[in-house]
Amino acid sequence: MSESTTQHNHAELAAKIALLAQEKGWNQEDFANIAGLNRQTIRQILHPTGDRRLRNATIAACAKALGLSVRELWEVPVERLLQRLRQPPPPVNGDDKLHRLYQQATQPELRAWLERNPERSRQLTDEEIEELLSLQGEALNAIGVETFVSKLERRRNLMEQVRVVANSELLDTLETLVDLMYNKIAPYRDGV
Repeated sequence: MSESTTQHNHAELAAKIALLAQEKGWNQEDFANIAGLNRQTIRQILHPTGDRRLRNATIAACAKALGLSVRELWEVPVERLLQRLRQPPPPVNGDDKLHRLYQQATQPELRAWLERNPERSRQLTDEEIEELLSLQGEALNAIGVETFVSKLERRRNLMEQVRVVANSELLDTLETLVDLMYNKIAPYRDGV
């Protein structure tokens, strides 16, 4: 195979990877984190600036991140791969909550996060799910799904810790601490 043909094939493969990542709803940072590649490498895949040959390790990392084998990534037409990505995952162990959440998720980035994180998805409360779904679109893109869900998880854990402390002999201390913090943010919360 000539060098020109190889470069052309790698350019086509990079374009295929970029389309699949776009379908997953991944931004450059998400894709880099999921694939375990540096952002510069991902930027060159998503926004090619010339004929650049992809390394085998890079192709393998991209395939794994996309849930594909290297062979599938090279050989299966992009239309079939896109169709496969658009199929909702089946309920896991009869988990209707996760399936419903996936059905209501219209944003590809959110769907991709749900596919990658079924256990964390199951732990979301109904209130957290509503909050997550209500932010779909520009707001969730700006924040990032992983960042927002991590914040929800931190908040849930903190509330559990507060509940435990509130049921202890430290209730008075907790109340004083919460009052101090609340009074500190109250002017900003009230728009003063």
